[in-house]
Amino acid sequence: MLSREEVEHVARLARLVLTDDERTRYTGQLNEILAYVEKLKELDVDGVVPMAHAIPLENVFRPDRVRPSFDREDMLANAPERSEGFFKVPRILES
Repeated sequence: MLSREEVEHVARLARLVLTDDERTRYTGQLNEILAYVEKLKELDVDGVVPMAHAIPLENVFRPDRVRPSFDREDMLANAPERSEGFFKVPRILES
């Protein structure tokens, strides 16, 4: 069971400033969460394989393949500025 002082200590570590009402409310809420975790410890999980996700994950990336690209002139047709066949954009870094 967490005390108000422990909640204040955690808040201070997180650089949070709590009002008295928040300290009281969060102390209760955190104690409810910890009680729930204790309840979960009663479950028999022998034979249950630990997992990181609730559903299986698959690689959703497509394979890289060389394909024809867009025509350069078509791509540059609406460019506000261009230079030597490239888009010209404002400099954002100083050299």
